[in-house]
Amino acid sequence: MVQSEIEVVRALLSSKPRPIGWAERRQRLDEIGSVWPVADDAKLAAVNVSGVPGEWSIVPGSDASRILLFFHGGGYCSGSILSHRRMVSEAGRAAGMRTLAVAYRLAPEYPFPAAYDDVLRAWRFLRDQGIPAARIAIGGDSAGAGLAVALINQLRDAHEEFPACAWLISPWTDLTMSGSTLASKDAVDPIVHKGYLDELADAYLPAAMDRKDPRVSPLYADLRSFPPILIQVGSAEALLDDAARFAAAAGAADVPVTLEIWPHMIHAWHLWNAHLEPGRRALVIAGAFIREHL
Repeated sequence: MVQSEIEVVRALLSSKPRPIGWAERRQRLDEIGSVWPVADDAKLAAVNVSGVPGEWSIVPGSDASRILLFFHGGGYCSGSILSHRRMVSEAGRAAGMRTLAVAYRLAPEYPFPAAYDDVLRAWRFLRDQGIPAARIAIGGDSAGAGLAVALINQLRDAHEEFPACAWLISPWTDLTMSGSTLASKDAVDPIVHKGYLDELADAYLPAAMDRKDPRVSPLYADLRSFPPILIQVGSAEALLDDAARFAAAAGAADVPVTLEIWPHMIHAWHLWNAHLEPGRRALVIAGAFIREHL
């Protein structure tokens, strides 16, 4: 059953070649991310997050005083509230809380540090609303997971309180592209390939920037004193090694970290939870993790 479901998603992803232009790529990710719509009982509301577009979501029975702050993936160059709306709203259902999705600025129009700055603005927006740090979880997939870690680093440097926990899906943690699975999983990953990541990194980073800078490559960050982390990654991902090495680095820094490697799953499979049973299960597990720490 799982195999047949993931094959349907693979067929969706391979139904059209990846477009060339940035606008076309963004439109394509919005299309494939939103092919299954948001549940009828999810309430959505646009919000101005200190100048950054955002969206609240909540389902009946959820606690509005607790927040999952989520940063979408898309290689810092695409992805949106629309592409990730179903996943984020269902994550809020699983965690029993309100969510805030953030449309941070995208490269190449807005290269680093635009997104890096925007996620801190989103955090401070919540804190300025009077929401305690201990009632906020942060999450992200792919590049968004990198931004979630970068936010925690910023908070530590500013001597501010941390979120209660972090949930990382298929995290892109190393923009030097040194992970071994970029080669060994290339044939089975339908989304992520090294040449594509190189193109994204070139668009996002200033030419002279060190790609081991922890603000963009969390694998090289000082992770000591980080809050508990849950990492979920698929076995069929080119970024599997990014997740595994980051989990090892966090564990070596005495961070409570859980690494889940899901058999046969592809990059950010949670996106297609409406069709994909492992996507729903992964969200349930993430929801339980978040509730435990909030």
